[in-house]
Amino acid sequence: MKKIKDTKQQWFKDAKFGLFIHWGLYALLGGEYQGVKARGVAEWIMDTLQIPPCEYEKLAKQFNPVDFDADAIVKRAKEWGMKYIVFTSKHHEGFAMYDSQASDYNVVKATPCGRDILKELQAACEKYGMRLGLYYSQAQDWHDPNGLAAGRDNSGKDYQYYLDHKVKPQLREILTNYGKIALVWFDTPLETTKEQSQELLDLVKSIQPDCIVSGRIGNELGEYMTTGDNFLPRLPYEGDWELPATLNDTWGYKKTDHNWKNPDEVIRLLLKVVSRGGNYLLNIGPDGTGAVPEGCLAVLDRVGTYVRENEEGIFGTQCMPYYPYELDWAELTWKPHKLYVHMMKAKERIELPNINNHAAGASILRTGETLEAINAYSCEGVHTIVIYLPEELWEEKNYCVEITFDEEEMDFAELMG
Repeated sequence: MKKIKDTKQQWFKDAKFGLFIHWGLYALLGGEYQGVKARGVAEWIMDTLQIPPCEYEKLAKQFNPVDFDADAIVKRAKEWGMKYIVFTSKHHEGFAMYDSQASDYNVVKATPCGRDILKELQAACEKYGMRLGLYYSQAQDWHDPNGLAAGRDNSGKDYQYYLDHKVKPQLREILTNYGKIALVWFDTPLETTKEQSQELLDLVKSIQPDCIVSGRIGNELGEYMTTGDNFLPRLPYEGDWELPATLNDTWGYKKTDHNWKNPDEVIRLLLKVVSRGGNYLLNIGPDGTGAVPEGCLAVLDRVGTYVRENEEGIFGTQCMPYYPYELDWAELTWKPHKLYVHMMKAKERIELPNINNHAAGASILRTGETLEAINAYSCEGVHTIVIYLPEELWEEKNYCVEITFDEEEMDFAELMG
């Protein structure tokens, strides 16, 4: 029997929307090394092109991100409606983006900038009331001789030694020196045994008991389910879960990837995740100077506008009961006594059959304008909620209508006839 994942943290259940930040030395390369373009995601370039550690680590001497502004990024995330941030403290390349005492291969000791990037993010998150989570690659480390590598021969490596002498000391550092950490986002456990995953889980909880541990710690020990990258569960999913997603086709900065998602597509994905009970962790990848690509910001500004105007229909909502119809023109979310109809296409009226509840009223969220909610029956005898929309909205999309019901729980009728 599948165990239902439960973080026991109400903030995570209510969060719905978070910001992932993938940033490391790979941003300097932007997906290309010595004239060769790497296939796939940019942050894997060291492995994809099999760049020797002794060559790759020379990038640290070039890392001086004068355009990185933690305060501006966190402030922008707040404006976009995001409730938490997850930052790559150490990705698979093995480079720490903070002042690590366990390894000199870090942003303070090995680069000309000498800035503790994580400390800057901590200060900004505390300033704006943003929860800070940390990504940490526990298994893959292509710089450490005993770190694992996916799809490679790891048989001659002393993985336990690596865990004891790099991973655990660095976990202690990030959980001790950077304030309250909302969650640790582990990744790609590969050959990690259940005992080794348990050791890492126990270490996190011994330092910060309320810190959530992500699904990718491995061996079914995570406190919530992490989906595959950019993969959305087809149906509502019981328990706590999160979808990590990109705005283009890479996580780390890739100078040739301008395939930004349309804002409408991102809004719809967010609403699908929320309606199915999860959180949407959406990624940005700053470039080698620390600047966030303008195309990425433009999309998120549009998405953020929708989130701000319709926050009542997003935050604090619950996993939708199964509604029998697919709507190409809307997404539905709900909370007790309320159903939210997020209008993804222009329409003159809302028509929702197979709802047994009695509608008491309706309104447009962003303006508060009240609308009449009609409890009707179709010619086939199916109870249907009908709302005629104001003429000025007939050619508009990306707004939300709130329907209030007498009953607390939604009651959708099965298809019949």
